[in-house]
Amino acid sequence: MILLLLLGVIGSGMAFSTCKAAQLSEATQTCLACHVSVMPGIHGDWLSSRHSRVAPADAMALPQAQKRISVSSIEGSLGQTAVGCAECHMLRPEEHPDSFEHNGFRIHTVVSPADCATCHPVEVEQYKQNIMSHAYGNLMHNALFSLLAASINGVHTIAPKGLDQGSQDPLTLSDSCLSCHGTKVQVMELKKRPTSMGEMEFPVLSGWPNQGVGRINPDASMGSCTACHTRHAFSIEVARKPQTCSQCHQGPDVPAFPVYKVSKHGNLYEAQANKWNFQEVPWRLGKDFTAPTCAACHVSLLASPDGEVLVERTHRMNDRLPWRLFGLVYSHPHPQSPDTSKIRNKAGLPLPTELTGEPVDLFLIQPQELNTRLQKMKEVCWNCHSTSWVEAHFQKLENTLSSTNQSTLAATKILLRAWEQGLASQENPFEEPIEKSWVQQWLFFANSTRFASAMGGADYGVFANGRWNLSKNVSEMWEWLRQAEALRKEKK
Repeated sequence: MILLLLLGVIGSGMAFSTCKAAQLSEATQTCLACHVSVMPGIHGDWLSSRHSRVAPADAMALPQAQKRISVSSIEGSLGQTAVGCAECHMLRPEEHPDSFEHNGFRIHTVVSPADCATCHPVEVEQYKQNIMSHAYGNLMHNALFSLLAASINGVHTIAPKGLDQGSQDPLTLSDSCLSCHGTKVQVMELKKRPTSMGEMEFPVLSGWPNQGVGRINPDASMGSCTACHTRHAFSIEVARKPQTCSQCHQGPDVPAFPVYKVSKHGNLYEAQANKWNFQEVPWRLGKDFTAPTCAACHVSLLASPDGEVLVERTHRMNDRLPWRLFGLVYSHPHPQSPDTSKIRNKAGLPLPTELTGEPVDLFLIQPQELNTRLQKMKEVCWNCHSTSWVEAHFQKLENTLSSTNQSTLAATKILLRAWEQGLASQENPFEEPIEKSWVQQWLFFANSTRFASAMGGADYGVFANGRWNLSKNVSEMWEWLRQAEALRKEKK
């Protein structure tokens, strides 16, 4: 049976590459002997991957611009065989509390970035410096964000005294906010269960399954490479396509994907993507593809048609992002640290701006770094657009950041006035109707307007979820305030 598996791997590998397919380790062959029938979907997915066909030693031998691997040497036999089940699920067992005995091997369920760093250390180190890797802590260690999550997830009931909202339960939180931010995966116990191979013992994991970008893994590493490089093919094509980013950037709080779809870039992708080559490294602009995807703008190594590197690859997503457009009350320069839970404004709130909009400069990148990142973003744009086009585009974006911040400030002043007069309680700023309207102003409408301006999705930023709603919402908030003040005056 193992011989047939090997022949299948080598045979399918010929269609993938003209190179001889790498040999499988004995441990991986043993895994496949069972899992090819127990988990045929996973086996087929892995069989389509480069991991199944290319040994790390061969990957390291490629010219620098063609490399998909950043390690310079690998100890022992790991570099000589294809990357299979054993090479990922048996790495560093002493570092994995989720390791368990399984058919004569010690394996772990959760493959973490620290495991992937065996072959991809540069990418993992860059990702550590990325806000995404801290997404769990940036939510759960921020008292305001935790209140917002609870106000969304707590189930409402009708009580004798009126509408009551219960506390959020862990499974609901895991299924909502932490689905993208990432859960904290911990080993609870070992439990036996029946399988097609007889009774076996497996670890019971809390916070599992999850592929959130800031997942806290049992080995204490942060992040999940499979959030973008979906297992078990770990395809660069999948990571380069915008549908992958849409898993978490759908909106209306982070509407990158719907805005992209209505932009010219998205229009070109929909019309022409079936003719593009999403597999090539380096990714040649004008030859492999002709319009940007999310990855092209923010992550990928881009090259000219003859292979000259134009933009370096990065897994620190904000390397080409000067401003933070979403998730906070006001747009502002990017934070200096990916751990944003440390930020405090003058009022002691865990916010990078004051409630009245002024940035907390101590925690944010300075103008020189902001301009460096802006230039990196422009370097991507200049490969298709003239200097005047690019400069005018970012001039419009900066104007949008200013105008949406002003619209948010107007809504904030209404809320502050309601709090000052006791018309709403400041105890939980996300609980009452006027407060929920305030949240909509910045979390949905301002964010959508900014994304539309940044990505060329103008109509989305006007009527779909943008400026019309900004205007309408603040008018309704003002009318609510006037009526509440009038009603209080009548009662006096």
